[in-house]
Amino acid sequence: MVYQRNYKKEYANYHGKPAQIKRRDKRNAANNLLKKKGVIKKGDGKDVAHRNGNPNDNRLSNLTVQKKSNNRSFARTKTAKKKNPFA
Repeated sequence: MVYQRNYKKEYANYHGKPAQIKRRDKRNAANNLLKKKGVIKKGDGKDVAHRNGNPNDNRLSNLTVQKKSNNRSFARTKTAKKKNPFA
């Protein structure tokens, strides 16, 4: 079965919430900080990752660079599926 995502519903129920907008803003700020420092470049296939998983913590000691495939991946277990807002 092919699952059709309803992006409008996802935005209304999750991505558009004020808390998620603030988290996305902080993740973007971390990305821009490392771009400014020259650690990453647009199109290099890297993502900025937060070591402690908290996007609000943008200290340089908490930021690291990972391949996109590693940073955007999550464990596909029953527990992770329950936590996944898109499942």
